[in-house]
Amino acid sequence: MIQQWLNVRTLFFLVAIGIVTGTVFYSQYLADKIEKDETQRVSQWVEAGKLLVSDSSGISTRLVGDIISENRTIPIIETDESGHIITFANLDSAKVSEDKNYVSKKLADYRARDKPIVWTDPTDPAKKNLYYYGHTLLLNEIRYYPIVQLLIVILFIIVTIIAQRTMHRSVQNQLWAGMAKETAHQLGTPVSSLRGWVEVLKDVPGNEKIVAEIEKDVNRLELISDRFGKIGSQPHLEEKNVVEQVKNMMEYMRKRAGGKVDFILDTKNENTIIAMISPPLFDWVIENLIKNALDAMEGHGRITITIQQLEKDVIIDVTDTGKGIAKANISKVFKPGFTTKKRGWGLGLTLSKRIAEQYHNGKIFVKWSEPGKGTTFRLELNKG
Repeated sequence: MIQQWLNVRTLFFLVAIGIVTGTVFYSQYLADKIEKDETQRVSQWVEAGKLLVSDSSGISTRLVGDIISENRTIPIIETDESGHIITFANLDSAKVSEDKNYVSKKLADYRARDKPIVWTDPTDPAKKNLYYYGHTLLLNEIRYYPIVQLLIVILFIIVTIIAQRTMHRSVQNQLWAGMAKETAHQLGTPVSSLRGWVEVLKDVPGNEKIVAEIEKDVNRLELISDRFGKIGSQPHLEEKNVVEQVKNMMEYMRKRAGGKVDFILDTKNENTIIAMISPPLFDWVIENLIKNALDAMEGHGRITITIQQLEKDVIIDVTDTGKGIAKANISKVFKPGFTTKKRGWGLGLTLSKRIAEQYHNGKIFVKWSEPGKGTTFRLELNKG
């Protein structure tokens, strides 16, 4: 599916590049053609003016009038050899009246753009007038058309990519939720059966200690089943004391970590820090972070959990003294399937990230890591 998504995205980019490239070339071809036509029309306009001056018989007056009057779109400014403006045509009359320097500004613009057409007075060869001209609105629109189309294509690509990503994430979320609920369903029957056998064993004298231990494991299986059952459903967030939640989970993990791992809880002298959480899912995140730290330390070292409250957030840092994470792997630790262990599916941190972001509107990331020295994972939660 990922490969199909990459193929579709590549196809969109190639089609977009092809459309824009073809449009640019064709628009440039049309623009050059129109520009040549406009230059020719200006030349005819100037020649018509010459004829009107030189032909005293009046025979060409009507024809010249038609040629001159036909030009209603191409702006033209006539100057003498010294650059003084003699007359102009087809400029914005409103701007001419509002800005005294408007014609001079347009003249400077036309001078920088094209060479003028020079007219020599047939009665006085020493007298020359220069005709500077600009481009019509049509030509400017054609020149800017590829840019507009490029922006439209880029917008189309962005919308398509966002839609594809949204659909891809939706499918992934549905897959995760389906797998989680199926796991909870599959665990439900044997766990219920074990619960029944525990109740039976309670009636048998002499099994009190064994039954107590078995019951703990059954309770643990029920908790795991409950956690998986909540994936995909909107959990109910409650106001809970995060210090108490973390302390309970840390004590639970301490008993299963062996005596060579030191656990330190630093709450900045705060006994109560309230945040909106789903207790079973929150405990799952803390458990995964501690398990990850224990695996990194290989049975000995120190785990420090720091909890501090800011104005709007609660910050939880889980720091270990383990082997650390290589820089190349930091961006991969939350991806499904990534693991450096010989056993495991590499889903613990992935699930933790989903629980933190999707269900608690929080964040979880690697704050610090150095190979051979350790790692700090940070969990950020909203207080309200």
